[in-house]
Amino acid sequence: MNIYTRVEEQSGLNYYIVYPKDYNPNQTYPTIIHLHGAGERGDQVKDMPVIKKHWPLAHTDYDTFPFILIAPQCPKASYWPVEVYNLKTFIDNMLIMQPVDKDRLYLTGLSMGGYGTWYMSYRYPDLFAAIAPVCGSGIRSSHDVLTSLPIWAFHGTKDPVVPYQDSQYLADTINAKGGNVKLTLYEDVGHNSWEHAYKDKTLYEWFLTHKKTT
Repeated sequence: MNIYTRVEEQSGLNYYIVYPKDYNPNQTYPTIIHLHGAGERGDQVKDMPVIKKHWPLAHTDYDTFPFILIAPQCPKASYWPVEVYNLKTFIDNMLIMQPVDKDRLYLTGLSMGGYGTWYMSYRYPDLFAAIAPVCGSGIRSSHDVLTSLPIWAFHGTKDPVVPYQDSQYLADTINAKGGNVKLTLYEDVGHNSWEHAYKDKTLYEWFLTHKKTT
């Protein structure tokens, strides 16, 4: 697996970048930005391996994964919504430094990263082609700005950490305003709904059906 560790100097975030198996630096690739949960925060390179515990490539086949995967690490004393400005700088620099297809940039995250996914898209609704928040929550007035963004949210109905009703509310209110939110609820699943979401190959197929130019 082509995994590289980097430090993005302007944002100060450590990150992993994984290139597809057939990577060719002379072409651009659809790219997924992944935001981890609170338990995977860290400040040093030695803290980074925990990111790989729950990221998409822990649950799907790398050999058929057509994306560049970029996974920054949130500092221990912070949270993804707090890091929104550093994260925006980070992503902007990735679009310059890496062979990212800017029309096929996707965002997903779990738990705290699910909050970050909802919040980043709320603050920058035109940045991503589609998002997939997992067991997170967001700004309750998101329907004001997220009606044009394809969203697929995932949540377990037995989640004791973040109530699934948070995802249900966001999906219902955004769709009521003409939005495009799919919501998958896993019956009798707790907070670990990412294990189900990230092993679902149709999620990655769904990402690829969305381009900003369309």
